[in-house]
Amino acid sequence: MAGRRRYPYPTDLSDAEWELVRPLVPRVKPGGRPALHQRREIVDALAYWLRAGCAWRLLPHDLPPWQTVYHYWRTWRLEGRWEQILAVLRERERARLGRDPTPSAAIVDSQSVKTTEKGGCTATTGARRSTGARGTCSSIRSASC
Repeated sequence: MAGRRRYPYPTDLSDAEWELVRPLVPRVKPGGRPALHQRREIVDALAYWLRAGCAWRLLPHDLPPWQTVYHYWRTWRLEGRWEQILAVLRERERARLGRDPTPSAAIVDSQSVKTTEKGGCTATTGARRSTGARGTCSSIRSASC
C-alpha cells in the first residue's frame, strides 16, 4: 500500500496535525522487517476507528489491514503510549492558550460526582405469581414515598 494514494477520510490528520503527532509515534525498529504501512496511515486508521466506533473488522479496505491497526493500537496502549501522546498534546494546547501546562488543581461539583444512594420515590415490580389464569403483573409503590 506504500505509494498508493487513497481518497482522504474526514478523520485523517491534516499535515499540521501530523507534524505535531509524528515525533510522539514510535519509529520503525531497525534491523527487522521493513514496515509495509506508513505510521501516518496507521494513525489515520486509528482515528477512523475511534470516530466511527466500529468493529476492527469493519475498517475500510483502503486503510491498512485491521489486524495491523489493532496490533499497533494494543501495543501502544500497553506501553502507555496513548497517555504520553495525550499528555504532550494537552500541555502544548494549554501553553498555547497561555495557561499553566500542568494544572495543579481540579474543580469537582455535585453534578459531576455520582452518589450510591437513590433519592426520591421508586417503584418496584412485584414477584410473579403462578402462570395460571392471571397473566398480569402489578406494580407496587415503594414505601419510601
